[in-house]
Amino acid sequence: MSDRPPEVAVTPERPSRNSSQPIGQPATVAEAVEVARIPLTEEVVNVSKREVVTGRVRIRTLEESTNKLVQQELDTAEVSVTRVPVNRIVDQPPVPRIEGNLTIVPVLEEVLVVEKKLLLKEEIHIHWTLTKETVEHSVTLRKQRAMIDELGGDKPGGE
Repeated sequence: MSDRPPEVAVTPERPSRNSSQPIGQPATVAEAVEVARIPLTEEVVNVSKREVVTGRVRIRTLEESTNKLVQQELDTAEVSVTRVPVNRIVDQPPVPRIEGNLTIVPVLEEVLVVEKKLLLKEEIHIHWTLTKETVEHSVTLRKQRAMIDELGGDKPGGE
């Protein structure tokens, strides 16, 4: 493109010609074609963007502690041990056994006789009793919350 403004030809309205005038010849000086230069301009938009700080925030965490009563059922086992004398000769060693809530553990002893035999000296009876009780304990529970504080900053559009 050229930096020169375009030219526009402006022709005034001509009066009707006399038939005696040759064609192509202006009848008067005013009939001569006038050339006027009209400069044309155009605006161009340039759009851009930039970051503007409009404010700031601070985030903090706060810890709160509260006491809460909790309940839980606990099992308690009480054991009583009783020695039961048997004093019986056995051919095979008996194995420990469970009868309901009773555990029986055999205690063996070798005795010297003219012949050797097993004597069931005693049994240990372990009796189990289960009880249930509800207990309460106070426990501390902690939780955190986020706090957001707005700090000052540039206002939008301000410099």
